[in-house]
Amino acid sequence: MNDKLDRKPQLEVVGLIPAAGRATRVGPLPCSKELFPVGFRVMSEEYNAGPKVVCHYLLEKMRLAGVTTAYIVLREGKWDIPAYLGDGNMLGMHLAYLIMGLPYGVPFTIDQAYPFAQNALVAFGFPDILIDPLDVFVQLLSRQALNDADVVLGMFPADRPHKVDMLELDDNGKIKKILIKPRQTSLQFTWAVAVWTPVFTHFLHKYLITIKDSAAMQQELFMGEVFQAAINEGLAVEAVRVSSKPFLDIGTGDDLMRAVRRCIKEQD
Repeated sequence: MNDKLDRKPQLEVVGLIPAAGRATRVGPLPCSKELFPVGFRVMSEEYNAGPKVVCHYLLEKMRLAGVTTAYIVLREGKWDIPAYLGDGNMLGMHLAYLIMGLPYGVPFTIDQAYPFAQNALVAFGFPDILIDPLDVFVQLLSRQALNDADVVLGMFPADRPHKVDMLELDDNGKIKKILIKPRQTSLQFTWAVAVWTPVFTHFLHKYLITIKDSAAMQQELFMGEVFQAAINEGLAVEAVRVSSKPFLDIGTGDDLMRAVRRCIKEQD
């Protein structure tokens, strides 16, 4: 990893994963969508291979970057997630589970981890999104250490801009503007993973306190909106391109089918 990262006093890096969604767009499932099997993993010499659930892909990428502790924020009723993942031993990690508070979107969900993650570097990702490459969080942590940015977003080509946050960057890779699910845009890149410092964690916590009782809470709040608010307040929010292909979100039936087909093709 970058020399600067080795020389600086290192904060603990913890994973932060929102898993409180209702999966209303994908239809009835026999399990939480984060546990839907997509592909296979080597289990043991005795069993050879077994199903690999969607969230496993994200967790293994965090572990590759040295993350050994992760907080998964659930809603009530999604008890199959801790029942399956347990304490994280299958991944060589320590997993802890929190229950979401306010139902206003991902920012409020992950703020439940504030008491535990406020003094750490955070590695953030969505457990129902498949991303490449394996070293995505290694890249983000290296970029954060190099530039001492408050937030670094992992950037991907966007094949369906109207469904994602689109990023407008300056020549140095700093984000100028984030467009939330634009109907039309000439921008090409979106984000799906991030790392951030305690500076942003504290900003997020205070920002949510100021808006939770406002008219803005008539609708869901997106992480892209909080990143934009941080930019407006002068925080250093950067992006680094980590992949040459779009990510796969299993949030709808069509997207889930695409993900299963891609994993089968890659593992043939």
